[in-house]
Amino acid sequence: MPERIHMPFRVALAMIWNYVKVKVSEQVKAVAFIIFYLVAFKIIVLNTAPDNILQISAGVGLVVFGLTFFLEGLFLGLMPLGERVGVQLPQRSTIYMIVVFGLLLGLGSTLAEPAISALRLAGITATPWETPLLFRMLEVETDNLILAIGGGVGVAVAFGMVRFYFGIGIKPFIYTLVPLLVGVSAMFSRDENLANILNLAWDTGGVTTGPVTVPLVLALGIGVSRSASRQESTTSGFGIIALASLFPVMGVLALGAWLNPSTPLPVTASVFFSQENRASALKLVSSERELQNIAFQRGNEAARRAFFANELNYETALKDLADPEKRHKFLGRQSLDEWLRQRASSSERALVAIELSGKPKSGKIEKNQVPELLKNESKSAVRAIVPLVLLLLFVLLVILRDKPRKTDEVVLGILFALVGMAMLTSGIRLGLAPLGDQVGRPLPQVFRSETHEEGRIILEPFDPGTVLTAFSQNGVPGRFFYLRDRSGVPNPVPFEPSRFDRQTRRYEHIVERPPLFGPELTMVGIALVFLFAFGMGYGSTVAEPALSALGTTVEELTVGTVQRVGVVRTVSLGVGIGLLAGVARILYHIPMIWLLAPAYLVLLVLTWFSEDDFASIAWDSGGVTTGPITVPLVLAMGLGVGGELKVVDGFGIVAMASVFPIMTMLVYGIIVQMRQRQILQADGEGSHEE
Repeated sequence: MPERIHMPFRVALAMIWNYVKVKVSEQVKAVAFIIFYLVAFKIIVLNTAPDNILQISAGVGLVVFGLTFFLEGLFLGLMPLGERVGVQLPQRSTIYMIVVFGLLLGLGSTLAEPAISALRLAGITATPWETPLLFRMLEVETDNLILAIGGGVGVAVAFGMVRFYFGIGIKPFIYTLVPLLVGVSAMFSRDENLANILNLAWDTGGVTTGPVTVPLVLALGIGVSRSASRQESTTSGFGIIALASLFPVMGVLALGAWLNPSTPLPVTASVFFSQENRASALKLVSSERELQNIAFQRGNEAARRAFFANELNYETALKDLADPEKRHKFLGRQSLDEWLRQRASSSERALVAIELSGKPKSGKIEKNQVPELLKNESKSAVRAIVPLVLLLLFVLLVILRDKPRKTDEVVLGILFALVGMAMLTSGIRLGLAPLGDQVGRPLPQVFRSETHEEGRIILEPFDPGTVLTAFSQNGVPGRFFYLRDRSGVPNPVPFEPSRFDRQTRRYEHIVERPPLFGPELTMVGIALVFLFAFGMGYGSTVAEPALSALGTTVEELTVGTVQRVGVVRTVSLGVGIGLLAGVARILYHIPMIWLLAPAYLVLLVLTWFSEDDFASIAWDSGGVTTGPITVPLVLAMGLGVGGELKVVDGFGIVAMASVFPIMTMLVYGIIVQMRQRQILQADGEGSHEE
């Protein structure tokens, strides 16, 4: 045995500190641009500071440290296990065993992806009356949805192993899967329930290919390629990520088709919450209590009135909102201010304001939910990572009768992965998702040409004697009064007599936000929104570590023919265009199939003219771009924009951010091939002349 090296405690501590500092700084660099970009846009363009800045800052901090721990855990724990199994399993077992293991590996790695938690979080935006099937899949059948996505990845890995084993190119799979998926999507778009899950289904293709799935699957694929002696292609390991982006789409579509016959059709909110529809509503919601919560947290006044069907019970419930002890059973984690601003009607605000005015202000501090959140996310991390570790250990110890090297490092890595994932997913919920929503919801204000209601203030008691009169240059009188803003500065605001109740001496002031660029500059606002979307996509992708790794790998495998910088810029350009297209889809209510069908038709044509090796690289690049930072922010932003514009769902942006990088990479590959032919042709003519 080699002799152990004894090191002074201070020296060891200094080495660990320097190592940690380097690793944390890497994640700070990866996260810094997109966070700074969103905050700067919100402050400079939207002219508002982020809400709950302490919570968002804490969430971003958790994301940074969570990513550091998680990726280090992958490197120390999961990756060595995956690589050891990937190298030895193809040599010691049959293709059938490899296919079964690929199925299980794909499923297990998908469950361990941090971005899956962002998909779970997105369920809070769906409503059971507008999009009943989407709501059912995200809220009721969540586990089945995750299994459908993971099963799709598992099937993709199994097909990828078969492809590597028999040396089959990527093109036959592309020309089979893509037309099938687009055709099924076109059929689903004609059904009012199934049409609402298309955006979700295509988004899952980008969510699945993250930092867990990609390295483990590639390790197994390279092992199969080597054991089958198929090394004639320098890029034989590529292409499997493309399959892992397409098969989950089919899995979600299949789940939707299975659930659709037993799912109610879309109706209005008042019909859904009515007593006559209660039996149908309880097919989607587990209890009356949960139905009540949905009516308050996602519905409007008509939904709440229909739920109670009794004016006295309805008013009693509204009065209970003024009581902090009873409020949580209606609003859950949502604050009363947020509910009043986003969900309540004018009459509901007035009733709650009257009730609040009769109650003394409570000095009680609400329960801190962060420890509970960390506890829940820790349980989720254990459920996600432990099964994957057990699968790898079972294959390694029982089937291959081997054991991992450096067991202490592997154990430490698994612990790091568990801690990192708990911190990362908690940070997504506390920081990234709220920040994306805060930028997404006000985004339509940039191009709106009319004033937009931002909130309401109840002034009680209001003295009409404070109202003044001002005249325009044409002699038209207008009444106003002074209202202090948050900083205490008095500002003149218009007085509307219809909003003043003389009996209660209560006045309701509507806080309005004027158009940012005036009513005549709408096109400038739209251009600014598109510029923002493109900049967010391009800038965040340039900083994506996985893309840099892909570019380096491609440069090495092509012996410098394809430069890393070219790959990074080309893919980033595609993501920027994709986010622009995704935002345009939401803003203009464009059906998803109208964008998918032409885009994939172009991809099929470009793939036909591309060499098989570069086609594999290009199709893989679409999955590499959607990492654990980009997905939560993009999802939250899209859902926020959709919620503000009353779009039934804001999914689809991630799908667009995965399609266009493939397109730009295929075009880039064709250009590189043409240049290579020209160089070879010029060299041939030169040697012929000699």
